[in-house]
Amino acid sequence: MATSVFIVDDHYMVVEGIRSLLHDEKDIDWMGHARNAGSCMAFLQTRQPDVILMDINLPDQNGIDLCKEVKSRFPGIFIIALSTFNQQSFIQKMTDNGASGYVLKNATQTELMEAITEVVNGRTYLSFEAAQTLQKQKDNNIVLTRREKEVLELISIGMTNNEIAQKLFVSSSTVDTHRKNLLAKFEAKNTASLIKMAVQLMMID
Repeated sequence: MATSVFIVDDHYMVVEGIRSLLHDEKDIDWMGHARNAGSCMAFLQTRQPDVILMDINLPDQNGIDLCKEVKSRFPGIFIIALSTFNQQSFIQKMTDNGASGYVLKNATQTELMEAITEVVNGRTYLSFEAAQTLQKQKDNNIVLTRREKEVLELISIGMTNNEIAQKLFVSSSTVDTHRKNLLAKFEAKNTASLIKMAVQLMMID
């Protein structure tokens, strides 16, 4: 049975390029494309493809948020991020929001077909470059808990311990403990150096 594929990308050349790559594949049923998040969601109200190839940089909403919305409303759809960005933060956010794959826009026909085949079989597919980027991140050996990541992001936008505590519904002393743990894990002397290192390691934007 053929796999139905839909693409969300606002660049005509990208859409046409991928359509031509998949056009002669007998196991692919091309369902069309949307140029923005709004059109994508409107299409999904009537028809749902097996796989969506989703650009991250869309004109009305970023693909990271769209990915989360699609997966929450249509959990059976597999999403493969399609991007020019080979950055750890983008890869991580897309996978955290439910994407099953991450492919760069310079992908070959073989790579694209491999990605589609892998995700419909319930596996995760990362392009070689994306996998390398994540491996470099792992090599840094800084592993943060989910709460530490939240605190780090809020620190990076200048929030105080009290403000973070109120936002996360925890005590100020708990936030202070997380802050100290972050400083220790990054071996940072102060908050400024902590943020600088986190940005360099692409753990925050």
